[in-house]
Amino acid sequence: MIERHPDAPAPGSTIASHYRMCVGCGPDHPTGLHVTVTAGEGLTVSGRFTVTDDHQGAPGLAHGGMLSLAFDEVLGSLIWLVGKPAVTGHLETSYRRPVPVGTTLHIDAEVDRAEGRKIFMSATGRENAADGPVSVTASAVFVVVPPTHFIEHSRAVEPSELSEAAAKVAEVNP
Repeated sequence: MIERHPDAPAPGSTIASHYRMCVGCGPDHPTGLHVTVTAGEGLTVSGRFTVTDDHQGAPGLAHGGMLSLAFDEVLGSLIWLVGKPAVTGHLETSYRRPVPVGTTLHIDAEVDRAEGRKIFMSATGRENAADGPVSVTASAVFVVVPPTHFIEHSRAVEPSELSEAAAKVAEVNP
């Protein structure tokens, strides 16, 4: 059974971007999604992002890849509640209706279960309100990895590039 980590962000608190230039959640990425995520009760989070002209596929509509990115970002934020480093192993996105530019997508995500190193998650995206029409759904499997995974597979970063929360994790797990 998987449980909320005792040091997880409190329900109602914002889950900070892990990296300032992340295309999904980074506040400094010029054309990123700028997804914001709030911790919920138990193993749930709520995320939001507004589709801009930078996120178009067909004229006036969100690109499906950008929508998948938003879901990957929100689902990945659940890891802050679990307290174990993990990466996306599988992401499946189902598009129910087109998402126009200017739409704010409200994404609710939860951890469904865990089996060994795998954490199974699901999410629903609704247009312009938490109870708006369902536009996109997703399911994912994240895989718990050792902290060395990021050292071995990414470039070194300056502490100023990380969010405060991510910097604290880096101090504990360099």
